[in-house]
Amino acid sequence: MNKKLAQSIAFWIFRILGILVVGILLWILGFIIYNGIGAISFEFLFSEPKEGMTKGGIFPAIVGTCCLIAGSMLVAFPIGVMSAIYLNEYTVNGKIAKFIRTMTNNLGGVPSVIFGLFGMALFVNAMKWGDSIIAGSFTLGLLVLPLVIRTTEEALKMVPDSFRTGSYALGANKLQTIRRVVLPTAFPNILTGLILAVGRVSGETAPILFTVAAYFLPKLPTGIFDQVMALPYHLYVISTSGTNLEATRPMAYGTALVLITLVLCINLLAAFLRRKFGKM
Repeated sequence: MNKKLAQSIAFWIFRILGILVVGILLWILGFIIYNGIGAISFEFLFSEPKEGMTKGGIFPAIVGTCCLIAGSMLVAFPIGVMSAIYLNEYTVNGKIAKFIRTMTNNLGGVPSVIFGLFGMALFVNAMKWGDSIIAGSFTLGLLVLPLVIRTTEEALKMVPDSFRTGSYALGANKLQTIRRVVLPTAFPNILTGLILAVGRVSGETAPILFTVAAYFLPKLPTGIFDQVMALPYHLYVISTSGTNLEATRPMAYGTALVLITLVLCINLLAAFLRRKFGKM
């Protein structure tokens, strides 16, 4: 077999595998849309659940999910970005950096249910926050922190060293170089980590089960110490633990469709911001 034929075969194998992955994704999306589109209505999106969640809508769960996403990003994003700056700009190959990277990789491999138990022990019980938005946000923030650190560090590595050298040559110190040159250049790629983190946070059930999620709470939160409903846990409840699973099945597919749409909208917004900042 000559090299050209082997290359052609490998190319077609990769193409088929790529088409297969896309096909599976489209099949899943089509299945959810087909089964869930009938449940989507104004009442479903903007009203509270009623009669044991067999009727009504999911508006409190949508608001609760958005609160948890925003809260967890406020926790994970600043800590993750500053940690990545420290690892990439200050201690590139030192022992401390290697230790932090090892611990970060280990933290990224911890199952999400462990984060839930840790969040319950620390934030809910030890710190007396109770089942609340702030407890769930800190737990989810810790969950995605390794992802934010790794993706931010890779984004910083992509900034050419000539940018730093040029900044130093113009008289800027290290902090000024990072703030005015490195971070603006790497920001579009840093957004990628934020997108991945949002996608993970929005679909997690185990951490919020122990720290914030309510089974049935048909009202909106009024503060960070309130308990809330959330789309992933709501979907789990009406799919497995309801009193009338057949009656709630359309609502389950509708909830799944709303959750996917929410993540898609966030990803599109982040992609738009990335493209916009990339052109600046």
